[in-house]
Amino acid sequence: MQTPWGECAVADAHIHFFSRRFFEALAAQSGKTADTVSGTLGWELPPADSADLARRWAEELGVEGVSRAALIASTPGDEASVIAAAAACPGRFLAYAMVNPMAESPPALAGLDGLCFFPAMHRYSMQDARVEPMLEQAAVQRLVVFVHCGVLTVGVRKKLGLPSPFDMRFSNPLDLHAIALRYPQVNFVVPHFGAGYFREALMLADLCPNVYLDTSSSNSWMRYEGLDLTAVFRRALEVAGHSRLLFGTDSSFFPRGWNYEIFEQQTHALLELGISGSDARRIMGENFRSLCDRADSSSATR
Repeated sequence: MQTPWGECAVADAHIHFFSRRFFEALAAQSGKTADTVSGTLGWELPPADSADLARRWAEELGVEGVSRAALIASTPGDEASVIAAAAACPGRFLAYAMVNPMAESPPALAGLDGLCFFPAMHRYSMQDARVEPMLEQAAVQRLVVFVHCGVLTVGVRKKLGLPSPFDMRFSNPLDLHAIALRYPQVNFVVPHFGAGYFREALMLADLCPNVYLDTSSSNSWMRYEGLDLTAVFRRALEVAGHSRLLFGTDSSFFPRGWNYEIFEQQTHALLELGISGSDARRIMGENFRSLCDRADSSSATR
Protein backbone atom coordinates (compact mmCIF):
# COMPACT_ATOMS: atom_id res chain seq x y z
CA MET A 1 0.00 0.00 0.00
CA GLN A 2 1.14 3.52 -0.72
CA THR A 3 1.52 5.44 2.54
CA PRO A 4 3.01 8.81 3.50
CA TRP A 5 6.28 6.89 4.11
CA GLY A 6 6.23 5.27 0.69
CA GLU A 7 5.26 1.72 -0.19
CA CYS A 8 4.36 -0.26 2.94
CA ALA A 9 3.14 -3.82 3.43
CA VAL A 10 0.23 -2.85 5.71
CA ALA A 11 -1.26 -5.59 7.88
CA ASP A 12 -4.40 -5.38 10.03
CA ALA A 13 -4.17 -7.01 13.46
CA HIS A 14 -7.88 -6.66 14.27
CA ILE A 15 -10.75 -7.58 11.92
CA HIS A 16 -13.94 -9.21 13.18
CA PHE A 17 -15.10 -12.12 11.03
CA PHE A 18 -18.89 -11.91 11.25
CA SER A 19 -19.77 -15.32 9.87
CA ARG A 20 -23.25 -16.68 9.18
CA ARG A 21 -23.05 -18.44 12.54
CA PHE A 22 -22.47 -15.06 14.23
CA PHE A 23 -25.72 -13.76 12.72
CA GLU A 24 -27.55 -16.93 13.66
CA ALA A 25 -26.38 -16.57 17.28
CA LEU A 26 -27.75 -13.01 17.38
CA ALA A 27 -30.97 -14.22 15.79
CA ALA A 28 -31.39 -16.91 18.43
CA GLN A 29 -30.87 -14.38 21.24
CA SER A 30 -33.25 -11.80 19.78
CA GLY A 31 -35.98 -14.17 18.58
CA LYS A 32 -35.50 -13.04 15.00
CA THR A 33 -34.22 -14.66 11.83
CA ALA A 34 -30.71 -14.06 10.54
CA ASP A 35 -32.21 -12.20 7.55
CA THR A 36 -34.14 -9.92 9.93
CA VAL A 37 -31.01 -9.27 11.99
CA SER A 38 -29.01 -8.28 8.91
CA GLY A 39 -31.85 -6.04 7.72
CA THR A 40 -32.16 -4.32 11.10
CA LEU A 41 -28.43 -3.66 11.16
CA GLY A 42 -28.17 -2.67 7.51
CA TRP A 43 -25.42 -5.24 7.04
CA GLU A 44 -25.07 -7.86 4.36
CA LEU A 45 -25.93 -11.38 5.48
CA PRO A 46 -22.70 -13.32 4.85
CA PRO A 47 -22.64 -16.52 2.79
CA ALA A 48 -23.15 -19.78 4.64
CA ASP A 49 -19.70 -20.98 3.56
CA SER A 50 -17.02 -19.20 5.60
CA ALA A 51 -14.52 -19.78 2.79
CA ASP A 52 -16.64 -17.56 0.54
CA LEU A 53 -16.66 -14.80 3.15
CA ALA A 54 -12.89 -15.19 3.52
CA ARG A 55 -12.44 -14.72 -0.22
CA ARG A 56 -14.62 -11.61 -0.02
CA TRP A 57 -12.34 -10.22 2.67
CA ALA A 58 -9.23 -11.20 0.72
CA GLU A 59 -10.54 -9.34 -2.32
CA GLU A 60 -11.48 -6.29 -0.23
CA LEU A 61 -8.10 -6.14 1.49
CA GLY A 62 -6.30 -6.74 -1.79
CA VAL A 63 -8.00 -3.70 -3.33
CA GLU A 64 -7.02 -1.62 -0.29
CA GLY A 65 -3.45 -2.93 -0.35
CA VAL A 66 -3.58 -4.76 2.99
CA SER A 67 -1.25 -7.76 2.92
CA ARG A 68 -2.34 -9.82 5.95
CA ALA A 69 -4.92 -9.69 8.71
CA ALA A 70 -6.13 -11.37 11.87
CA LEU A 71 -9.72 -12.55 11.52
CA ILE A 72 -11.55 -12.84 14.84
CA ALA A 73 -14.47 -15.25 15.21
CA SER A 74 -16.68 -13.05 17.34
CA THR A 75 -18.95 -15.48 19.12
CA PRO A 76 -17.81 -18.42 21.27
CA GLY A 77 -17.98 -21.73 19.46
CA ASP A 78 -17.30 -20.26 16.02
CA GLU A 79 -13.69 -21.40 15.76
CA ALA A 80 -14.39 -23.40 12.60
CA SER A 81 -15.32 -20.30 10.61
CA VAL A 82 -11.93 -18.58 10.95
CA ILE A 83 -10.03 -21.85 10.57
CA ALA A 84 -11.88 -22.38 7.27
CA ALA A 85 -11.20 -18.78 6.29
CA ALA A 86 -7.47 -19.10 6.86
CA ALA A 87 -7.39 -22.39 4.94
CA ALA A 88 -9.28 -20.84 2.00
CA CYS A 89 -6.73 -18.04 1.59
CA PRO A 90 -3.30 -19.42 2.56
CA GLY A 91 -0.87 -16.81 3.80
CA ARG A 92 -3.48 -14.06 4.09
CA PHE A 93 -5.13 -14.56 7.45
CA LEU A 94 -4.47 -15.59 11.04
CA ALA A 95 -7.36 -17.41 12.69
CA TYR A 96 -8.31 -15.89 16.06
CA ALA A 97 -11.39 -16.98 18.01
CA MET A 98 -13.33 -15.64 20.98
CA VAL A 99 -13.24 -18.16 23.81
CA ASN A 100 -15.19 -18.31 27.05
CA PRO A 101 -13.35 -20.21 29.81
CA MET A 102 -16.56 -20.27 31.86
CA ALA A 103 -18.38 -22.41 29.28
CA GLU A 104 -19.05 -26.02 30.21
CA SER A 105 -17.45 -27.40 27.05
CA PRO A 106 -13.93 -26.19 26.22
CA PRO A 107 -13.36 -25.12 22.61
CA ALA A 108 -11.24 -27.07 20.17
CA LEU A 109 -8.08 -25.01 19.74
CA ALA A 110 -6.42 -27.00 16.96
CA GLY A 111 -5.96 -24.89 13.85
CA LEU A 112 -6.18 -21.55 15.64
CA ASP A 113 -3.47 -18.90 15.73
CA GLY A 114 -4.92 -16.81 18.54
CA LEU A 115 -7.29 -16.94 21.49
CA CYS A 116 -9.43 -13.90 22.27
CA PHE A 117 -10.58 -13.40 25.86
CA PHE A 118 -13.34 -10.94 26.79
CA PRO A 119 -13.35 -11.05 30.61
CA ALA A 120 -15.91 -8.26 31.14
CA MET A 121 -18.30 -9.83 28.63
CA HIS A 122 -18.22 -13.28 30.20
CA ARG A 123 -17.66 -12.04 33.75
CA TYR A 124 -14.44 -13.65 34.95
CA SER A 125 -10.94 -12.68 35.97
CA MET A 126 -7.97 -13.71 33.87
CA GLN A 127 -6.60 -14.97 37.20
CA ASP A 128 -9.45 -17.53 37.43
CA ALA A 129 -8.18 -21.11 37.56
CA ARG A 130 -10.47 -22.03 34.67
CA VAL A 131 -8.48 -19.76 32.36
CA GLU A 132 -5.20 -21.53 33.06
CA PRO A 133 -5.74 -24.65 30.86
CA MET A 134 -6.28 -22.40 27.85
CA LEU A 135 -3.16 -20.40 28.64
CA GLU A 136 -1.20 -23.61 29.02
CA GLN A 137 -2.42 -24.74 25.62
CA ALA A 138 -1.60 -21.35 24.13
CA ALA A 139 1.94 -21.72 25.45
CA VAL A 140 2.27 -25.21 23.95
CA GLN A 141 0.82 -24.21 20.57
CA ARG A 142 2.49 -20.76 20.69
CA LEU A 143 -0.83 -19.00 20.12
CA VAL A 144 -1.32 -15.26 20.40
CA VAL A 145 -3.43 -14.37 23.45
CA PHE A 146 -5.66 -11.36 22.85
CA VAL A 147 -7.36 -9.90 25.94
CA HIS A 148 -9.98 -7.17 25.66
CA CYS A 149 -9.62 -4.70 28.52
CA GLY A 150 -11.31 -1.42 29.40
CA VAL A 151 -14.64 -0.17 28.09
CA LEU A 152 -16.62 -2.76 26.17
CA THR A 153 -19.66 -1.72 24.15
CA VAL A 154 -21.31 -3.84 21.49
CA GLY A 155 -23.45 -1.56 19.36
CA VAL A 156 -25.03 -4.42 17.49
CA ARG A 157 -26.63 -5.70 20.71
CA LYS A 158 -28.11 -2.29 21.47
CA LYS A 159 -29.59 -2.03 17.98
CA LEU A 160 -31.23 -5.42 18.41
CA GLY A 161 -32.54 -4.61 21.88
CA LEU A 162 -30.32 -7.20 23.53
CA PRO A 163 -28.91 -6.67 27.04
CA SER A 164 -25.18 -6.39 27.61
CA PRO A 165 -24.64 -7.50 31.23
CA PHE A 166 -20.89 -6.89 31.16
CA ASP A 167 -18.82 -6.36 34.30
CA MET A 168 -15.96 -3.88 34.10
CA ARG A 169 -14.45 -5.15 37.34
CA PHE A 170 -12.67 -7.66 35.11
CA SER A 171 -11.39 -5.10 32.57
CA ASN A 172 -8.12 -3.91 34.09
CA PRO A 173 -4.98 -4.71 32.05
CA LEU A 174 -3.05 -5.13 35.31
CA ASP A 175 -4.99 -8.38 35.77
CA LEU A 176 -2.60 -9.71 33.11
CA HIS A 177 0.64 -8.74 34.83
CA ALA A 178 1.32 -11.95 36.74
CA ILE A 179 0.04 -14.06 33.83
CA ALA A 180 2.27 -12.41 31.24
CA LEU A 181 5.25 -12.95 33.55
CA ARG A 182 4.24 -16.58 34.07
CA TYR A 183 4.06 -17.23 30.32
CA PRO A 184 6.99 -15.31 28.80
CA GLN A 185 6.82 -17.45 25.67
CA VAL A 186 3.29 -16.23 24.90
CA ASN A 187 2.64 -12.96 23.08
CA PHE A 188 -0.26 -11.06 24.67
CA VAL A 189 -2.19 -8.38 22.77
CA VAL A 190 -4.27 -5.69 24.50
CA PRO A 191 -6.48 -3.97 21.91
CA HIS A 192 -7.49 -0.32 21.64
CA PHE A 193 -4.54 0.83 23.78
CA GLY A 194 -6.42 -0.60 26.80
CA ALA A 195 -9.74 1.13 25.90
CA GLY A 196 -9.77 3.60 28.77
CA TYR A 197 -7.19 1.90 30.95
CA PHE A 198 -4.41 3.52 28.96
CA ARG A 199 -2.16 4.21 31.95
CA GLU A 200 -2.56 0.64 33.17
CA ALA A 201 -1.95 -0.77 29.68
CA LEU A 202 1.28 1.23 29.47
CA MET A 203 2.35 0.00 32.89
CA LEU A 204 1.69 -3.58 31.81
CA ALA A 205 3.62 -3.16 28.55
CA ASP A 206 6.50 -1.51 30.41
CA LEU A 207 6.78 -4.41 32.85
CA CYS A 208 6.14 -7.26 30.38
CA PRO A 209 8.10 -7.32 27.10
CA ASN A 210 5.71 -9.95 25.68
CA VAL A 211 2.74 -7.55 25.77
CA TYR A 212 1.69 -5.73 22.59
CA LEU A 213 -0.86 -2.94 22.19
CA ASP A 214 -3.13 -2.82 19.18
CA THR A 215 -4.21 0.56 17.86
CA SER A 216 -7.62 -0.40 16.47
CA SER A 217 -11.03 1.30 16.49
CA SER A 218 -12.09 4.92 16.86
CA ASN A 219 -10.57 4.88 20.36
CA SER A 220 -13.50 6.93 21.66
CA TRP A 221 -12.24 6.21 25.20
CA MET A 222 -9.80 9.11 24.71
CA ARG A 223 -12.49 11.51 25.91
CA TYR A 224 -12.14 10.07 29.42
CA GLU A 225 -8.54 11.25 29.62
CA GLY A 226 -8.65 14.42 27.51
CA LEU A 227 -6.25 12.95 24.94
CA ASP A 228 -6.15 12.96 21.19
CA LEU A 229 -4.76 10.18 19.02
CA THR A 230 -1.44 11.90 18.49
CA ALA A 231 -0.89 12.17 22.25
CA VAL A 232 -1.88 8.51 22.67
CA PHE A 233 0.64 7.39 20.07
CA ARG A 234 3.34 9.60 21.57
CA ARG A 235 2.94 8.10 25.04
CA ALA A 236 2.62 4.55 23.71
CA LEU A 237 5.82 4.96 21.71
CA GLU A 238 7.64 6.36 24.72
CA VAL A 239 6.74 3.32 26.82
CA ALA A 240 6.18 0.33 24.51
CA GLY A 241 8.31 1.50 21.61
CA HIS A 242 7.70 1.05 17.90
CA SER A 243 8.24 -2.72 18.02
CA ARG A 244 5.18 -3.53 20.18
CA LEU A 245 2.43 -1.51 18.54
CA LEU A 246 0.15 -3.35 16.10
CA PHE A 247 -1.91 -1.40 13.60
CA GLY A 248 -5.55 -2.47 13.45
CA THR A 249 -8.89 -1.09 12.31
CA ASP A 250 -11.62 -3.14 14.06
CA SER A 251 -13.32 -3.59 10.67
CA SER A 252 -16.20 -6.02 10.76
CA PHE A 253 -19.06 -5.99 8.25
CA PHE A 254 -20.08 -5.43 4.66
CA PRO A 255 -20.99 -3.31 2.77
CA ARG A 256 -18.61 -0.99 4.68
CA GLY A 257 -15.74 -3.45 4.41
CA TRP A 258 -12.29 -2.33 5.48
CA ASN A 259 -12.43 0.86 7.56
CA TYR A 260 -10.06 3.11 5.62
CA GLU A 261 -10.98 6.08 7.83
CA ILE A 262 -9.20 4.48 10.79
CA PHE A 263 -6.09 4.03 8.66
CA GLU A 264 -6.20 7.70 7.69
CA GLN A 265 -6.62 8.86 11.30
CA GLN A 266 -3.72 6.80 12.54
CA THR A 267 -1.32 7.68 9.74
CA HIS A 268 -2.15 11.36 10.31
CA ALA A 269 -1.32 11.03 14.01
CA LEU A 270 1.98 9.29 13.27
CA LEU A 271 2.85 11.95 10.69
CA GLU A 272 2.27 14.66 13.30
CA LEU A 273 4.79 12.90 15.51
CA GLY A 274 7.32 12.86 12.68
CA ILE A 275 8.24 9.20 13.11
CA SER A 276 10.65 7.63 10.66
CA GLY A 277 9.59 5.49 7.74
CA SER A 278 11.19 2.42 9.28
CA ASP A 279 9.26 2.87 12.54
CA ALA A 280 6.02 3.52 10.65
CA ARG A 281 6.49 0.33 8.64
CA ARG A 282 7.00 -1.65 11.84
CA ILE A 283 3.77 -0.35 13.36
CA MET A 284 1.71 -0.61 10.18
CA GLY A 285 2.67 -4.16 9.33
CA GLU A 286 6.05 -5.59 10.23
CA ASN A 287 5.28 -6.19 13.90
CA PHE A 288 2.13 -8.12 13.04
CA ARG A 289 3.90 -10.11 10.36
CA SER A 290 6.48 -11.17 12.94
CA LEU A 291 3.61 -12.64 14.95
CA CYS A 292 2.33 -14.29 11.77
CA ASP A 293 5.73 -15.84 11.10
CA ARG A 294 5.83 -17.22 14.62
CA ALA A 295 2.33 -18.66 14.22
CA ASP A 296 3.22 -20.13 10.82
CA SER A 297 6.34 -21.83 12.17
CA SER A 298 4.38 -23.15 15.12
CA SER A 299 1.63 -24.54 12.86
CA ALA A 300 4.21 -26.44 10.88
CA THR A 301 5.28 -28.34 14.00
CA ARG A 302 1.82 -29.05 15.46
